[in-house]
Amino acid sequence: MKKAFILFFAAILSGFAQNTTNTVSLNVKITNRFSDTITISSGRTFKQKVGINKKGEFQTTFEASKDGGVYRLNDGNEGTTMFLKNGYDLTLTLDTKDFDETIVYKGKGANENNYLAKKALSDEKFEMELEALFDANEATFKEALAKKKANDISMIDGKGFDKTLVKMLRPSFDQEEKFLLDYYNQKVAAKKMEGVASPSFEYENHKGGKTKLEDLRGKYVYIDVWATWCGPCLAEIPYLKKVEAKYHGKNIEFVSISVDTEKDHEKWKKMVTAKELGGIQLFADKNWTSDFIKAFGINSIPRFILIGPDGKVIKADAARPSSASLTELLDGLVK
Repeated sequence: MKKAFILFFAAILSGFAQNTTNTVSLNVKITNRFSDTITISSGRTFKQKVGINKKGEFQTTFEASKDGGVYRLNDGNEGTTMFLKNGYDLTLTLDTKDFDETIVYKGKGANENNYLAKKALSDEKFEMELEALFDANEATFKEALAKKKANDISMIDGKGFDKTLVKMLRPSFDQEEKFLLDYYNQKVAAKKMEGVASPSFEYENHKGGKTKLEDLRGKYVYIDVWATWCGPCLAEIPYLKKVEAKYHGKNIEFVSISVDTEKDHEKWKKMVTAKELGGIQLFADKNWTSDFIKAFGINSIPRFILIGPDGKVIKADAARPSSASLTELLDGLVK
């Protein structure tokens, strides 16, 4: 779930309407820059790519939201959420080696944006504690959520932040709480499937023919449920390739199951080829309503599943490829 919670928060805020009638000035200095360009975007309504000089500096001025809106700044590797409003004149410094930890804003609008950077760190710390909380009972989990929401509210109350930002933030805290409670319930349901025989599948293989789970009996099977339109899914691909390389030739198969709809079938075929996706690439027969997908209660992606050589579920909601806990688990299993 690495940063999924943080990205969910950004997605909530980006849903607010934007009215581009004025300008904002942004001066940025990036130490250890990752890319030669920076992307600044706001949902689907605004996207700007800006070149970075050899010193890691760039300056841009663009039409911003009249009443204030949420934007994302991304260097191709990591990103940060910003609140920008007409008349804002901001200077931002950061070091990509410690991206979130080094973000500092100065100038008009600095208070609001330093808050967002601080909240990202707070959310990341809470996310690191989630794995242990998922093993707690429901009452303990709800208590932790209530404590987090109270802390989030205290971080904005009486701080003099822009009213538009505060109006965006307040409902987002409730939505975050619901998102995490739903995720907890998903984890609880997944645990009930562990140790029992896995539901089967028989899906189209990108290389031709069909592949069923029983074809892989005798090996560990790590399954990635994804779709071509899913940003977090695509973000896991580089990590998945590294994990596949690490365990190449060992007693494990890596299976990716697309839940794209039939109209995106050709898009799936082309993406698998273009991105040189490894492992066994399958296309679910009825996307979200496929029997295998429904049996695992999958309603959000990416979702990862680990099945043992005997066909029994080891982890119904396994760690992502980007998580060190995955290789820790596989190192103890796969020979």
